[in-house]
Amino acid sequence: MRNLPILHSVLALLGFAWLASGCASAGRGGVPPYRTIGGLEAKDPRFHDLIAPDAKIEVLADGFEWTEGPVWVPDGAYLLFSDIPPNSIFQWKEGEGVSLFQKPSGYSGSAPRGGEPGSNGLALDAKGRLVLCEHGDRRVSRLESLQNPNGPKTTLADRFEGKRLNSPNDLAYHSSGALYFTDPPYGLEKNVDDPAKELDYQGVFRLALDGRLSLIDRDIARPNGIAFSLDEKILYVANSDPEMPVWYAFDVAPDGSAAKKRIFHDAKPWAAGRTGLPDGMKVDARGNIFATGPGGVCVFAADGTLLGTILTTQATANCAWGDDGSTLYITADMYLLRIRTKTKGLGF
Repeated sequence: MRNLPILHSVLALLGFAWLASGCASAGRGGVPPYRTIGGLEAKDPRFHDLIAPDAKIEVLADGFEWTEGPVWVPDGAYLLFSDIPPNSIFQWKEGEGVSLFQKPSGYSGSAPRGGEPGSNGLALDAKGRLVLCEHGDRRVSRLESLQNPNGPKTTLADRFEGKRLNSPNDLAYHSSGALYFTDPPYGLEKNVDDPAKELDYQGVFRLALDGRLSLIDRDIARPNGIAFSLDEKILYVANSDPEMPVWYAFDVAPDGSAAKKRIFHDAKPWAAGRTGLPDGMKVDARGNIFATGPGGVCVFAADGTLLGTILTTQATANCAWGDDGSTLYITADMYLLRIRTKTKGLGF
C-alpha cells in the first residue's frame, strides 16, 4: 500500500522527478560497498538484543516507484519484490543486482489504466511456488513455476459470495496450508469510491486447502499487512488508516477461524510527524514482530511493547528475512534496503 500517494507528485513539481525515473535507475544494479541511509531508534534495551547498535541500513537498489511484497527464494538465493505502479516484479541477487522477473505482474488487461495495477504481497507456498496478491486482476494467484516467470498462473481466489474481491494486498500461510490475506481497495483506480468495487467492505479472508474462502473480518477500515505469531495462535493485521493507525490481534481457533479482535498496538499517540502507516510485517524466531509503520520498521515484543524502530527515512511498505535468516530486506518507497539482525526470521 502506498502511504503517501502525493509524495512523487510533489517531488516532480520541485524538479526532482528523476528520483522515480531513468536517472535513478542507474542505482538498480548497485554493488558493494552499498551506501547507507537512516538509523536506529531504541525504546527498550531488548531492541539491541535483536539489532546491533552499529547495524547499518544498506541501499541495495533504488529508482523504483513503490516497492512492496519482498520474499526470499532459498532455491537460488535471491529476493523477489513488487514494484506496483509499473506492474512488475523484480529479482535481486547478491553480486548480480536487480533484473526484471515478471511483467505484467498484477494486471493482465489490455485497456490502459492508472493507479497501482501490479502485484503487491508475495509468498511461497509449501511447494516453493510463488503466490501473488494481484491488484489489477483483483485476485490471489499462483505462478506454477519460478523457472518460467511468464508462464501459467492459477487463480486461487478472486470472488467471495459471487462478488469480485477489491484488490488483495498481503498474505500469510498457516502451517495447516490455509492462506490468509487482506483485501483493501488500494488497487482500484478510484480506491474505495471506485464504481467497479463490488464488496461494500474491506475484508480479511481465509482460503482453506479445499478452496473454500471464508471471511475473517469486515470491519477494519484498511486491512493491510498480515502475519501469525510464533505459535500461530494469534493473527496480526495492520490497519493503514491514518485516522486509526493500529495493529490488531485475533485469536486463531483450531478450525482456522479467528475471533476476539483487539488492538495489539496503537501508533496514534506517537506517530505524528513520522512518515508511513501500519503496513507489511514479519515475525522473528523469538516471536517479535517487525512491522513497517510510522518511521520505518517498528519492532514489537510479543506483548505489544514497542522496542524500537529501524528508521528508513521513507514511507516503508514491507519486509522479509533472507540469506541465512538474519538479514532483513525492506521495501521502502523507491528503495530496496537491507539490515543485518541478531535474530532470525520465523522458519529459518
